[in-house]
Amino acid sequence: MDKNMTLEKRIAAELYCYQGKMSVFVDDLQGHTVEVGADEEFETASTIKAFILAALYLQAQRGKADLAEEITYEQSQFVDGSGMLRALGVGAKLKVKDTATMMIICSDNIATNMIIDYLGLDTINACIRELGFAHTVLHNPLHFDRYRRLGTTTPRDYAALFARIAKGELVSREASAEMLSILRQQHYNTMLTHDFPQYYLDCEETGAPELIWVASKSGSMNACRNDGGIVHTPYGEYVIVLMNKDFHDIIEYNEHPAMVYGARVSRMILDQVLACEGRLSLS
Repeated sequence: MDKNMTLEKRIAAELYCYQGKMSVFVDDLQGHTVEVGADEEFETASTIKAFILAALYLQAQRGKADLAEEITYEQSQFVDGSGMLRALGVGAKLKVKDTATMMIICSDNIATNMIIDYLGLDTINACIRELGFAHTVLHNPLHFDRYRRLGTTTPRDYAALFARIAKGELVSREASAEMLSILRQQHYNTMLTHDFPQYYLDCEETGAPELIWVASKSGSMNACRNDGGIVHTPYGEYVIVLMNKDFHDIIEYNEHPAMVYGARVSRMILDQVLACEGRLSLS
């Protein structure tokens, strides 16, 4: 392949045989971006949970939410899908912060409904707008038998959320640091990391810190496969968002075409950033 092709053209070439639509936004946090369909609207699936987390921390900063308060899992909040709260049963009590942490790290759907009820759907959307994410909306709680949509966003909005966390500018420096810590524990990052060299991700054998780590939130529903977050490298951080729709296979599995092609694009970005010592371009 022509080494002088732009990164956007190389991404397009990689996706030539992909039977779906992928939009991409990458920000090296040093003034360079890669944008492919960055303003396209997508179903969020569970990526909306990162925006809900931001709304919670905004309300906590204002004294309108208490992260140490206990809330109770109620029957009306039950929903199938990912998470651990189903095993605890109705009536389980958790602190707000612990509930929000479960909402992110294991994408717990019941925990998400608990936080939505705690804050209020309208309040969450008002916070999202106030934080500057004009194209992001939480439409409904998680009840798959009642609602077809959960939320909508754009790759640009989702990338902006992570960029502000990386810079310590989302809500406050302290809130950004806490959200970053939670997002680093998120379990489902296959699209971003599947094709990364495992040596960079796992240094348990040496006891050294990871050379590369990811703070992210993914989301999948029948209509979408999304992932986005902050990738830390020895040269600094970059933000990457990959959103997919209009594919034919609705079954969720790690070798889904959206996951396979997303992982290839993510590795392409990593290689570019490492080659340019933390930037998307040497210029």
